[in-house]
Amino acid sequence: MKKYSLLFGVILSCLFSNIRGQEKPNILWIITDDHRADALNCFNKATTGKAESALGYVSSPNIDALASEGVLFVNAFTNSPACGPSRGAMITGRYPFRNGHYAFEQTHQEPDFVTPTVPQILRKQGYRTAVFGKEDSYIYGWKGKQGFHPSGIYDYKVHFKHDLQANGLGDLYTKSNYEYINGSRRKTGSKESVVYKDGTEKSYVIYRKGKGLTAEEIATKKAVDKEFDILRAYTQGMKDLIYGGQNPQPANKTVDANILAEFKNYLNNQDTPFKTLWGKTVQGANSSKPQMVSLGFHLPHTPVLPPKQFRDQFKNKKYKIPDYDEAEASKLPEQLKKILRGMKIHDMKARDKQQAIQDYYAFCAFGDYLIGDAVKTFKNYCKKNNQEFLIVFTVGDHGWQLGEQGIESKFGPWDKSIHNAAIVVSSDKIKYPEGKINKNAVEFVDFAPTILDAAGVNVENEEYKFLDGFVLDDVMNGTNKRDYILGEMNLVCGPRAYIRTKDFAFSMQTRPNRKEPRGFEMNKNIEWALTCDINDISPALYDLRKDPLERNNVAENKAYKELVNLFRKKLGQIVLGDGRVECDWSKQNSYAISNFARGSDDKKMKIPLAIIPKI
Repeated sequence: MKKYSLLFGVILSCLFSNIRGQEKPNILWIITDDHRADALNCFNKATTGKAESALGYVSSPNIDALASEGVLFVNAFTNSPACGPSRGAMITGRYPFRNGHYAFEQTHQEPDFVTPTVPQILRKQGYRTAVFGKEDSYIYGWKGKQGFHPSGIYDYKVHFKHDLQANGLGDLYTKSNYEYINGSRRKTGSKESVVYKDGTEKSYVIYRKGKGLTAEEIATKKAVDKEFDILRAYTQGMKDLIYGGQNPQPANKTVDANILAEFKNYLNNQDTPFKTLWGKTVQGANSSKPQMVSLGFHLPHTPVLPPKQFRDQFKNKKYKIPDYDEAEASKLPEQLKKILRGMKIHDMKARDKQQAIQDYYAFCAFGDYLIGDAVKTFKNYCKKNNQEFLIVFTVGDHGWQLGEQGIESKFGPWDKSIHNAAIVVSSDKIKYPEGKINKNAVEFVDFAPTILDAAGVNVENEEYKFLDGFVLDDVMNGTNKRDYILGEMNLVCGPRAYIRTKDFAFSMQTRPNRKEPRGFEMNKNIEWALTCDINDISPALYDLRKDPLERNNVAENKAYKELVNLFRKKLGQIVLGDGRVECDWSKQNSYAISNFARGSDDKKMKIPLAIIPKI
């Protein structure tokens, strides 16, 4: 009897475990790349009352429909305007200055200060986790040394480069060539590959360090450019970036379409083996467990190559070119001028600027089509299994500039680089009601606690105090408010942080040089940006009350002097002295934490009225 009682208890335990697991919602987290919020009609209607963007026609029927089912957050800001640190902040729920991830460092989870990621926490809650497409949080495994080792953060992973492009399932992509000298990796050139409709592939060198291209290589590249109407950058430092053109693949065979196909196969083949697009046998979703699936589309990131059927809808649309003049550049501090020198497009021909905008918005429209299909597949899976769900759509891991500030790029502290949107839809309509528009400030570190909260994790518990963000329904309901948003990065222009309130946008250089820290250099002279000459931090201040497009840097205007000093102190104390981490990622556990201004990040920005210039 004892034996049968024990067996019966085990069976009951398993059954109840599954029941509890099914009570947790399935979670779909969609993230696009370089996606401007104004590519969404719903965003434009919510912010300006018009369906078009300030530049012209856009189309997003599927995303609009998704937004109507839940809450559209129109003031969502990235914590870093580059994919690596932005995605690192999202998946950890920590600011770059607290997770030590400022650029494209090969981070790992060995140092003592590192906290678990969202999928790792959810796995302990009984979730099966999977990611498709672009994940790229730059968190890798540690195999006795730093490197591109698998992190194992997700249970199942399909990467757009390593699984799709590497198996001939791409469209047009670039791959860098490297050599290793004394343990350091150095880029030696770049090769571009085109995958044609029939599956054949053509590869050719587009850059060779220290040497030019051969006549044959130049001719091949020109022939491909003509064949697909490719528009490359030609007025800036980062040449060969593809700003427009026609995808060599039809809409159902692009790399993003293949990302979606793998996602659909995973859900549609629940509890059974299936073959991936490249012939590998894998297991479909385990329907007895709640699912957390991250869907990372590569679009509309460069190369901007919408498929023909979408490109044709936009190629005759006329767009307004963003205003820009040399007076703006003259007022930029030296550090921000580096972005202009590297990414400028204001010298491009007018027809090329038109094409860049047309093809960008066409690519976004193609993304809308794919997202609609993804949401339908996910909902069908949940309905089939009688399971609740949460959908979080992060509209871009950061933004993209189409001529604002004279550049086509991201990497800057300006609105179009950092201002995004987010949509949250839940089967629980009490928590996230239908058709709501929220204008409160949201940061990308909010996505982690939001997802964990939906999964039943009490993020108020002491073990989750490391989370820097808020649960989004608390932001929506005003329970948690912030007076400012924060961000920092160390790319293109070097180390720079930004703080933004409703009326002002301020940014400054944070460290005296851009070298990754090593040994005693970590957090050395950490108060430099607070004590050096004001000009050394390349300050930029925009008065958004009268300059919402950020064209007039007033940091050197005497009327704003006290305001600049106030923002400098507030931002500097937060990002440099309230838990700042600088880590030598080439070592297993070597870092320094600065806390000379602990508690500075109180989410409050008290500005004396006396120092605010009248307008």
